[in-house]
Amino acid sequence: MDFSPAVYEHAARLIQRSPWEVSRDDNLLFQAHAAAYRLYEHSPIVVGIDIYNLEAEAYGAIIEPPAGDDIPAIGKPVCQSIDDLMGLAHFDPEKAARIPMIIKAGRKLKQEFPQTDVRVPVSGLFSIASNLLGIEPLLMASVMEPERVLRALMHLSAGQVNFYRCILENGLGISLFESAAAPPLISPATFRKIALPPLVAMMNQIRKMTVDPISCIIGGDTAPLVELMMEIGTGYVICPFETDQGLFMRKIERYPEVIVRINIDPNLLIRGDMGMLYAEADRVIALSKNRANVCIGTGVVPFETDPEVILKLKQYVLAK
Repeated sequence: MDFSPAVYEHAARLIQRSPWEVSRDDNLLFQAHAAAYRLYEHSPIVVGIDIYNLEAEAYGAIIEPPAGDDIPAIGKPVCQSIDDLMGLAHFDPEKAARIPMIIKAGRKLKQEFPQTDVRVPVSGLFSIASNLLGIEPLLMASVMEPERVLRALMHLSAGQVNFYRCILENGLGISLFESAAAPPLISPATFRKIALPPLVAMMNQIRKMTVDPISCIIGGDTAPLVELMMEIGTGYVICPFETDQGLFMRKIERYPEVIVRINIDPNLLIRGDMGMLYAEADRVIALSKNRANVCIGTGVVPFETDPEVILKLKQYVLAK
């Protein structure tokens, strides 16, 4: 049984820095994720803190400094309409905003830990659009003018393909995150009609560049989406804590080649009650019975989590 904590902003805690500081400096980003890997030996290393902000910032959105140790967030959407989305000029990943810094940190991590899988976080198209336009206007447009939203997402996909090519040319892998495109935010029917076609088209382009399996991380109530997610062509998915995990795992039985990370309740990590965490681990491990391609995950490790909690949980899971 493998154990894979999802370490993003929590990495900053390990070097006694704020998520904001680490998210803005390639040396700090390297140091934070190197410290996390030396401690947890998790794979993959996903080089990021505020993983959904990179593309929106590259398109011109402003990421405002948060208070204390909060996660950086977009202050104001850069687009006011679907027309604005369709009119965006694609960014140059070698120059735009923090993307060169993220890739630089990723290359340093790969050089330091050549044996492990180092990946750059990239956003799915619906998630990018939600950050550029705002989630409520995007949801409204998805109901009122779905064909135009679909065209806007297909427009954004061309820019993402350029980003992916840059990542792969630098010897790094890709982790795709698309949690804005899941229930309860959108229905399975909307996912099929609007979010899925550009994801499939984009994944087809990625497969022309690499033979490595691409993870597609979609959080939320995703049990109703299992068959649709398989159409994307991903080789790695998560079974989120927020969904009916039993139903999810029954549906994914038809796809034994896909790696599934089953997440425990991440809120328990902050509480640090090991009895509750061990019971939760037992519950999740039971869901993984008879599946070869499976690991136990944490969901996103909160910044303030005590590292000893993660280490004890890992030891418990690996002993099973």
